Amino acid sequence: MKPRMNFYQAAPDTMKALMALEEQIQSTGLEKSLIELVKIRASQINGCAFCINMHTEDARKRGETEQRIYLLNAWRESPLYTDRERAALAWTESVTLIAETHAPDDVYEQIRAQFSDAETVNLTMLIGAINAWNRLAIAFRAVHPVKVKASAA
Repeated sequence: MKPRMNFYQAAPDTMKALMALEEQIQSTGLEKSLIELVKIRASQINGCAFCINMHTEDARKRGETEQRIYLLNAWRESPLYTDRERAALAWTESVTLIAETHAPDDVYEQIRAQFSDAETVNLTMLIGAINAWNRLAIAFRAVHPVKVKASAA
């Protein structure tokens, strides 16, 4: 696969604005582990290899376990996620697939039971931002780094 363009070079001011949103989200007080889980899950739904690669690495650097990363696409069937994480993941799926789900009331009620008004808005902006990143990476064919396996001696 070959990248179509470098979108940072093509529209640097627009990309600075998206980066500023990213920095704001990071400073909202949402748990860093939760932020990475949301980014990974939305990227899985959207099929964004570049972002899945980036955010699984970021999650590991922040201490996330391999098991929780591997089981994220089946989070409903695993006891490894907290009620707060479950609410955020359900909201992530609902907002990422908004044309299909229309953010149903039952999912909204789950999120409101776990998050304050400000946290709910910040979480929703996080979901919107990662979806924007996914769309940029997929549309312009961003290619994730490829690690070469060391040969056995």
